[in-house]
Amino acid sequence: MTSTGIRLHAPAPGWSIDADVVVVGSGVAGLTAALRCEAAGLTTVVVTKARLDDGSTRWAQGGIAAALGEGDTPEQHLDDTLVAGAGLCDEEAVRILVTEGPDAVRRLIATGARFDESGDGGLELTREGGHHRRRIAHAGGDATGAEISRALVEAVRARGMRTVENALVLDLLTDAEGRTAGVTLHVMGEGQHDGVGAVHAPAVVLATGGMGQVFSATTNPAVSTGDGVALALRAGAEVSDLEFVQFHPTVLFLGPDAEGQQPLVSEAVRGEGAHLVDADGVRFMLGQHELAELAPRDVVAKGIVRRMLEQDAEHMYLDARHFGAEMWENRFPTILAACRAHGIDPVTRPVPVAPAAHYASGGVRTDSRGRTTVPGLYACGEVACTGVHGANRLASNSLLEGLVYAERIAADIAATGLHTRVPQPLPTAERPAHPLLPPEARLAIQRIMTRGAGVLRSEESLAEAADRLHRLHADARDALDENGKTAEPGVDTWEATNLLCVARVLVEAARRREETRGCHWREDRPERDDTAWRRHIVVRLNPDRSLAVRTTDTTDFPPTLPQAQEQ
Repeated sequence: MTSTGIRLHAPAPGWSIDADVVVVGSGVAGLTAALRCEAAGLTTVVVTKARLDDGSTRWAQGGIAAALGEGDTPEQHLDDTLVAGAGLCDEEAVRILVTEGPDAVRRLIATGARFDESGDGGLELTREGGHHRRRIAHAGGDATGAEISRALVEAVRARGMRTVENALVLDLLTDAEGRTAGVTLHVMGEGQHDGVGAVHAPAVVLATGGMGQVFSATTNPAVSTGDGVALALRAGAEVSDLEFVQFHPTVLFLGPDAEGQQPLVSEAVRGEGAHLVDADGVRFMLGQHELAELAPRDVVAKGIVRRMLEQDAEHMYLDARHFGAEMWENRFPTILAACRAHGIDPVTRPVPVAPAAHYASGGVRTDSRGRTTVPGLYACGEVACTGVHGANRLASNSLLEGLVYAERIAADIAATGLHTRVPQPLPTAERPAHPLLPPEARLAIQRIMTRGAGVLRSEESLAEAADRLHRLHADARDALDENGKTAEPGVDTWEATNLLCVARVLVEAARRREETRGCHWREDRPERDDTAWRRHIVVRLNPDRSLAVRTTDTTDFPPTLPQAQEQ
């Protein structure tokens, strides 16, 4: 795979750091990869967009899924994952996840993460949607992500690992043979490094999280602007399954015009017995699936939206009044506080909820060792598409995937000796090829995507979204062609440009997939079509910034790298 030659418009790096590995991102995937690389004797630098503990992981409420309970087995976990993935999971990738997962969780506990325990001293496990067993380990009631983040950040700091915070990664550096040679990045604010610089390293691990900010309302933090996927596309990497964006069914409804990060109401609330009801108190999920409110997330999200359309309602309700104050305060203190902060007391009244963008099941295509189609570039966590999630992620598999595949990446880098190569990055282009969008384009992109590529999609809505995104793309291109001008380089213009990049790919993939499957819901193609569409859509960026789109022949991904490039 060759680089596109496309780079963001940015100043040349004014400083540099040398390392064996640079990890971009500080969630469960990034910090696990960094700790394992460091333990293997590799000089590792962690680059993160905000503070070390400010990524998506800290917002994870429900927990981490693994076959840790009595009577549970990896095989049962595998079966539940395959069902949720709606025929598009890579079974071998899932088998790796569920068999290596329990020990990965134990190593996380050994690192310092403290999970809630039952009366006998074992882990207290709960259920979430799509799981037939109680296999979700949680911490602080509903603050699992915050506890995992705390433990990993403390471990990184205890090791004295070099970190660069408040840094937006820009582009991948490559050598004359197209191999990874590091990244360029921009550090915001005052610190040891300011402005644009570079980390030179023969191995780069992308763990940048999701792209929820491509929609108006999302559970993702403001930093989730698809930077890793956009960087990978510009570097020539392939991405896959980007049409499968999971909309979490139960997000606190704050009004029809609410935008930005919205408070999540964890699936674990339903796992403990809360009911979804309409304004009349009717449990509308009964009869729609054998698990009712605990059906896979795509089923529940669709059930909520259908009921909203039937009743011309803006939201449904989650009723957990029967929990009582003590259970709310002890089991779900974070959610209770968020609800009360917005004037809603779930102890005494049902909570208004509606679906919002939550998780990207697709991303940068990898193999079972986290390798992308660019030699030396790895990806793990939400930015990656390992094949584990298929068309719809099973609840609480995301933290586990980050753990398991981050460990596999570190093992691969150490075993292959990739880190021994001294990177010789090519000079950055004097005239960058990629124009930047103005800051106000971010809001325009979000509204286009929410309207045309949200929970409900159709050929008409997707075609309109594609046309409007193309106009944004063309306007920026034409401005550069006519007078050489582009929006001023800066975090807001780089983020807007990255959002447009991932939005274009998502919409194109959604248009190509002419069926309804998992969390991709086409009103005009309501049936699942295994004959034509039990396969993956793979996209890469051409040097002229057009999209090259293909479908795989089967549900299996082809190898990411030719045999000659594997070492």
